[in-house]
Amino acid sequence: MAELIRLYDKNNSQSTLDEIVKALDKDAVIIYKTDTMYALGCHINSTKAVNRICEIKGIQASKNRFSFICADLSSIANYAKVSDFAFKTLKRYLPGAYTFVLPASSKVPSILVQGKKTVGIRIPDYQPILSIVELLGSPLLTTSLPQEELELEDYTDPSLIFDRLGHAVDLILDGGLGGYTPSSVIEINQDEFEIIREGAGDCSDFN
Repeated sequence: MAELIRLYDKNNSQSTLDEIVKALDKDAVIIYKTDTMYALGCHINSTKAVNRICEIKGIQASKNRFSFICADLSSIANYAKVSDFAFKTLKRYLPGAYTFVLPASSKVPSILVQGKKTVGIRIPDYQPILSIVELLGSPLLTTSLPQEELELEDYTDPSLIFDRLGHAVDLILDGGLGGYTPSSVIEINQDEFEIIREGAGDCSDFN
């Protein structure tokens, strides 16, 4: 059964953050809050954990695109090809409730790059998870919780999330009630935008 760890918006103890990072380094699958919704995540280099997430969601890694959380703008260039136009866009809208789809670099594990060779990049406006990613020294895979035919509370209330998925993951980071609208997904192709999904982030500038 998962361990439930309380995370606060600020002033989390170093020992708590270190415990989470240590688990991620050992192939842990975690559930955590972002600036939009609760999400499933793991170290992007843990094929074992990625496969476990696919099992939880009932999906195939080869047929799904994944996104991940970077700690800051400077680290994005390690995993995506960022043009000047793309960088100016990222700088303006991140941290925020957006996922930007960019061409993947060779550093992205092959299991996470399928079909179009692109990757979704997030920097949520939620400091606790950014602190964890910074300590980890590597991006964190992020994907929505399974929510088919569920009541809203089942994927926004951490105690109910624990009841439903505690058997399937290693850690659940309780940050209080989560949101119910996913991030907006914007693909940047050269100097043009394509709105893939309208979500919590305002998309009016990308039309």
